[in-house]
Amino acid sequence: MIMTTIHSNLQTVRQRIATACSAVGRDPAGVRLLAVSKTFPAEAIREAHAAGQTAFGENYVQEGIAKIEALRDLRDRLEWHCIGPLQSNKTRAVAEHFDWVHGVDRLKIAQRLSEQRPGGLPPLQVCLQVNVDAGANKSGVPPEEALPLARAVAALPRLRLCGLMAIPEPAPDFETQRGLFLRAAAVLDRLRSAGLAVDTLSLGMSADLEAAVAAGSTMVRVGTAIFGGRPGAGNADSR
Repeated sequence: MIMTTIHSNLQTVRQRIATACSAVGRDPAGVRLLAVSKTFPAEAIREAHAAGQTAFGENYVQEGIAKIEALRDLRDRLEWHCIGPLQSNKTRAVAEHFDWVHGVDRLKIAQRLSEQRPGGLPPLQVCLQVNVDAGANKSGVPPEEALPLARAVAALPRLRLCGLMAIPEPAPDFETQRGLFLRAAAVLDRLRSAGLAVDTLSLGMSADLEAAVAAGSTMVRVGTAIFGGRPGAGNADSR
């Protein structure tokens, strides 16, 4: 039953992405779906993979690593993303186990990830977190400070700066949501204009993915709409 539900939910989310792309004249192939699997067991991820999903996001480092180990037989077919700001004492574990990091907002963290990324692994894919609304979620670099940080991160070995991510405060309607996401898109445009090879906008979750797609998101992070509700969920990326 769970597998059937996850399969059906994935189909629904993919259709939402396709419909949102059609509404603004975008190719759905230009928007990746990242399934946010935090608090759900490894078996739920295995079921989502059986339904065609390959990229998974985890907010809690040790929980994510436990799932990576539990699903080692699928390691070359799954892509693991660490979402959210990192503490210094977690960088080595992330550098050694994950493929992507969404949430770098300090040069010190990027430097540690660069130094600790094993040489036998591909470069760690990195998105800077930008705080587009200065809301209660204080994580993220202010938009005006994104370019110097991006230049510094792009120069580090063993990392590949891919783009930006943002988690605005919840907004009540489509146009307000889209306006917040457009702020992140404008920052990415500034990075490109400065000559940085960035192409990823990690924006949008279960409740606002349509607005994110309309603003140019290339990766939506969806948890609840795929796996169901989380008891006591309070983190912004649980939506």
